[in-house]
Parts: sequence; C-alpha cells; structure tokens
Amino acid sequence: RMSLKDQVVAALKKVYDPEMPINIYDLGLIYDVAVDDAAAVGQVRIRMTLTAPNCPVAGTLPAEVERAIRAVPGVAGVKLELTFDPPWSKDRMSEAAKLALGIEDFIPIARLPR
Repeated sequence: RMSLKDQVVAALKKVYDPEMPINIYDLGLIYDVAVDDAAAVGQVRIRMTLTAPNCPVAGTLPAEVERAIRAVPGVAGVKLELTFDPPWSKDRMSEAAKLALGIEDFIPIARLPR
C-alpha cells in the first residue's frame, strides 16, 4: 500500500503546467511535501513555486494543486505555501522532464573512437 505522501506525490504528478506538457512535480515546481499522518487525519503541507512570479497561472495553479491533494483519500487538510525563494530554474526539473522538453545539456556527448 502506498504511503499517504506517495499518494500525494502521485496526485501532484497529475497536475500539469498549462504552458508545458510536463507535470508540476517533474517540472520541479514542488519544493517540499510534508505529510503529518500521526493523527487519524492527514495534514499536508506543500511548498511550491511557479516558473515566474508573473506566470499567467499564478491565480489558478495553486488552487488546482490544493484540489488535487484534497482529493487524495486520507487527506484532511492542505496548507499550501507559494514561494519564489529560491527562484525556479530548469535545474530543478527531473531528467524525464528535461528529455521531454529537449533540454539535453545534462547528457554527456559520447566520444567516437578515432
């Protein structure tokens, strides 16, 4: 059985940045997921950012994230903190996300034998 935190992460991976075909978790927008399930109810704290402070989805994406987490069975409350410190950069993206977007500067170039 998946832990509550794993279920929350799975829910986050279903939320997509509307400007990119990548989920917000692999995009690196989620800085921290803390789950307090010591009590009978799960309280989830999320620290997240946006790709830019003036991002067009600034008004809607945090609410969408909160809805996705609240839909996870066992989650009783969500506290979402939006931060821009540290600022988001492509370095926060998962390797799968970088590959999907064609950002391949982390793949070493194979040297052909001479």
